[in-house]
Amino acid sequence: MKKIGVLSDTHNSIDEKVIKFFKDCDEVWHSGDIGDIKVADKLEKLFNFKAVYGNIDGYDIRLRYPKVKIFECENVKVVLTHIGGYPGRYDRSIYPILISEHPKLFICGHSHITKVMYDKHLELLHINPGAAGLYGIHKVRTAIRFEINNDRIENLEILEFERKFTENND
Repeated sequence: MKKIGVLSDTHNSIDEKVIKFFKDCDEVWHSGDIGDIKVADKLEKLFNFKAVYGNIDGYDIRLRYPKVKIFECENVKVVLTHIGGYPGRYDRSIYPILISEHPKLFICGHSHITKVMYDKHLELLHINPGAAGLYGIHKVRTAIRFEINNDRIENLEILEFERKFTENND
């Protein structure tokens, strides 16, 4: 059994509330738009960390992380990317990968909207952890954690906390 933390769209900042939420996680996965390489460096120091780059990420992050990451966790095949859409409206660049790879878990970010949906057609769980950073349209910052126990995804929890607007927020 592994406890997994998932976040996306940090856009240059990582809040201590997210770090605390992930404190007992075996792994943390970031589905892109990290923003500043210092955010990735911090998460790599604290956790067994996997990530993909997003559309706002610069060359330094793109050199370190792929656009799409396909891997196994316990007995669950995972596809992790930034721009992916959701069941019934997948991005055209990821849909062929989902068809050919047959993952049990598909994680993406980009929309800043937290979604957890089961896709009956592709027989996979889709997770978008929303946005953990300060920049964007969201009013609530979010992250997700769950357990993978053999081939089961269970005990999913969502962290939500207010995005405080200040003069420095975009």
